[in-house]
Amino acid sequence: MTPRQKFDTDRLPERPHLEYETELWAQGVHWVAGVDEAGRGALAGPVAAGAVILPYGQLDLMDRLQGVRDSKVMTPADRTFWAAKIKAAAYVWGVGMATAKEIDRLGILPATRLAAVRALDKLGLSAEHILIDYLTLPEIPIPQTPLVKGDARSLTIASAAILAKTARDAILVEMEGSFPGYAFAYNKGYATVAHRQAIEVLGPCSQHRRTFAPISAYDSLFPPEKNRG
Repeated sequence: MTPRQKFDTDRLPERPHLEYETELWAQGVHWVAGVDEAGRGALAGPVAAGAVILPYGQLDLMDRLQGVRDSKVMTPADRTFWAAKIKAAAYVWGVGMATAKEIDRLGILPATRLAAVRALDKLGLSAEHILIDYLTLPEIPIPQTPLVKGDARSLTIASAAILAKTARDAILVEMEGSFPGYAFAYNKGYATVAHRQAIEVLGPCSQHRRTFAPISAYDSLFPPEKNRG
């Protein structure tokens, strides 16, 4: 396996598989962590990352996690259901976050990497290899394989994506109560028409990413010191 390998997206498998993991297990690399993020393109809330190590050599994982897919094509109910199955099947798992303020201070790519490092730290053991959805983590001295569309190709990455997505969605649902009017429970911080209209009326709140262009456009109308929340 080589980093940044090209992949024809028209040839995506029917479901994420264990081919990359099995190849590494056969080489004696047992602790293979899958890593993926959620919320990178949102206007509000944290960016989340999941990290999962599945038990090596257990090929029945394909049956036990048969409903795991690319999280973006799953319904919220399916993601919630399979998140519980993933946690039960995983050897270890973790979710890390980087806040909206950290995103503004660091930039979205470094903040995403920070969330991924925090997720890996929560595993409680050092991974021997990382399968990651396209990104790399230069600050982590562990061999890594970045995969284009990794959450559609690797069961471990797909599992990490589902944990990141469900954890982040739960936070946005909670934010709805603290920051009413933005429909965070519905839009999860993404740039829906209704969300952008709410920002035009209410201005950004403290959970909005002020360095993102749709938010920074309102700075002159809603200075930071007058933000809601």
